[in-house]
Amino acid sequence: MARRATRTSRIGHEGQPERGDRALSGHAQIVRTLGEDILAGRYPPGEKLPPEPDLLDRFGVSRTSLREAIKTLTAKGLLIVKTRVGTKVAERVRWNLFDPEVLSWKVRTGMDADFRRHLAEMRRAVEPAAAELAAQHRTDDDVAAMREAVAAMRAETRSEYGFARADLGLHLAIGAASNNPMMRSIASVIETALLEAFTLSPPTRAPELHRETVDAHERIVDRIEAGDGPGAAAAMLAVIDAGFRRVESEHQA
Repeated sequence: MARRATRTSRIGHEGQPERGDRALSGHAQIVRTLGEDILAGRYPPGEKLPPEPDLLDRFGVSRTSLREAIKTLTAKGLLIVKTRVGTKVAERVRWNLFDPEVLSWKVRTGMDADFRRHLAEMRRAVEPAAAELAAQHRTDDDVAAMREAVAAMRAETRSEYGFARADLGLHLAIGAASNNPMMRSIASVIETALLEAFTLSPPTRAPELHRETVDAHERIVDRIEAGDGPGAAAAMLAVIDAGFRRVESEHQA
């Protein structure tokens, strides 16, 4: 099976290395590259990784760095190491998709229809509940953080990534305002990984779409500030569903 060449960086649409690629250590580069190879199916479940000498030659790192990377990927559920058998790719059911790195790698390597649906289903289950809790527990500081994020979304009309970060900031502020550390942790994992996905169908491409998207997010904050839990949940669900429909329509076009 042909393998892709090692990459120390990726080139984005503006000709610059993509986010997060510039300062990766040798260990981190191996972890991410092999992780993405596994998630993209270049090393299918049940397949052995290439022998250690081949991997050392590919990445140009020390044996210690490579073995630490294998341990990291094993802890994330992507690999299984057995004496006399070698290192194999684990079955998909073992992959820890709640690991922020694993989820973000999956987003980066390609979101097929099933994965997009699964992610939307998880968001529908978690984020409306977080918004409803935020309406019960929000403080003035929480609301101020949400308003600041909405203002940043409204001000960002050009940069896809800048808008996505502002969007992410709002969702994380809502998770924090829920006053439930477990809910906040789950929401943080989902939203942080979605930072890549948010650029699939950016509202910044059209003024009317941008305005509608920001207004819809602002309605969530209005309901939270008013203490209207069901209204906040409904407004959050509307935002999730609108984004899902927009991305799906583009993939079907």
